[in-house]
Amino acid sequence: MNLPEPLAVLTGPLFDVLPLDVAMPELVPTRKAGQVAVDAVSKAVSDPLIRENPALAAALWLYVDELDRSHTISQGISGPIGAAWHGIMHRREGDFWNSKYWFRQAGKIEVFSQMDPSGFVDRVEQTYRDNPSDLLAYQRREWASLFEWTAINGGI
Repeated sequence: MNLPEPLAVLTGPLFDVLPLDVAMPELVPTRKAGQVAVDAVSKAVSDPLIRENPALAAALWLYVDELDRSHTISQGISGPIGAAWHGIMHRREGDFWNSKYWFRQAGKIEVFSQMDPSGFVDRVEQTYRDNPSDLLAYQRREWASLFEWTAINGGI
């Protein structure tokens, strides 16, 4: 990811203990990430850099499969980026209809120009119990793309 340096430094410990290629190991998580990763997110979200951009906090909680924490934050973020994070969170909890609703609310956002969030929801709904590796890889790319975009554009 191409993150602004202050954010890269702040999130580095999280990505060291939970690299992107192993994060979010299930499409619909049945367990949360390890305590070390959760602690790294707790520390990061307490920093003013992330407190000023709640979409980043919602994203980081998603990264460690803390869906309730992510939801609490994302539902309070207005605009397309908040709706996109909200949509991802609902897909990850298995609430597929609600996920598609939030992606419709997000509308056409630049970061998803090469992606089909609603179509991905359908694919996940059909196969999430098997956690196909191609969908897990897509989920990670989606998260990384939206996280990077949110970091650079301030979550607007």
